[in-house]
Amino acid sequence: MAEISWESFQQIELRVGTIVEASDFPEARNPSYILRIDFGPDIGVLKSSAQITDLYTPETLIGKQIIAVTNFPSKQIGPIMSECLVTGFHQPDRSVVLASTDMPVANGTRLA
Repeated sequence: MAEISWESFQQIELRVGTIVEASDFPEARNPSYILRIDFGPDIGVLKSSAQITDLYTPETLIGKQIIAVTNFPSKQIGPIMSECLVTGFHQPDRSVVLASTDMPVANGTRLA
């Protein structure tokens, strides 16, 4: 994989947000949830589609802080417009472990 410059990395806005709503997304091609994530007063609440149904339920996601890319263009995914990219790590069985914080962080804080 090619190296990138510090300037290139700084263009990616990785921010922490708290999941405030999670629901099934039956129209998705692959099993997914629709998430509403609070990124604080400057960004607000954004929607995302996330293929994380193997390890999480909607109930376990509420209140969880995650890390997402907030400056990608919105993308139409079925009937919803995904406004951010939730990040995570693929496991050997293809399940995804969400990238999150180990202590509470103010919503909207940018990854340093």
